[in-house]
Amino acid sequence: MDSSEVATSPSVHLDEIGQIAVTVSDLERSKDFYRNVLGLQFLFDAGTMAFFRCGTIRFAIGKSNTPVAPSGTILYFRVPDIQSAHRALAAKGVDFTQAPFRVAQMADHDLWLASFRDPDGNPIELMCELPRAPKLITGSRRTTQFGVESSDHGTFSTGAVD
Repeated sequence: MDSSEVATSPSVHLDEIGQIAVTVSDLERSKDFYRNVLGLQFLFDAGTMAFFRCGTIRFAIGKSNTPVAPSGTILYFRVPDIQSAHRALAAKGVDFTQAPFRVAQMADHDLWLASFRDPDGNPIELMCELPRAPKLITGSRRTTQFGVESSDHGTFSTGAVD
């Protein structure tokens, strides 16, 4: 391919994941884990693979004919309440390698993670983005484009962003 072909080629924008697959050593054991422990919606079997619905993404597990080694890829499952999800999964026998902990503090939320592994040792994280309470900031009276009002007594965020 020469430079003129590159310049006239349509651009590609990969911005949506349709499916993620993880290799497993024991299909039935992993199918039970993802379906009955993690609660993923089972869709169908296809040979040595099983497919699940995870939000808008299809998640697949497939049996390998070679030994399976845990990958460096981490699956992050978003949960609304990380403490409750942690307790519920621990009650189902999930052995957490890291209990819920705050990873980062953003202006409007805190990012929390909790770590565990699937039956083949593949790393999995629960993630939760918890909104932060509005903070009092001293300043003069004005309203910004982001819905923040301020006065001599402080600034309050309304949380509304247009």
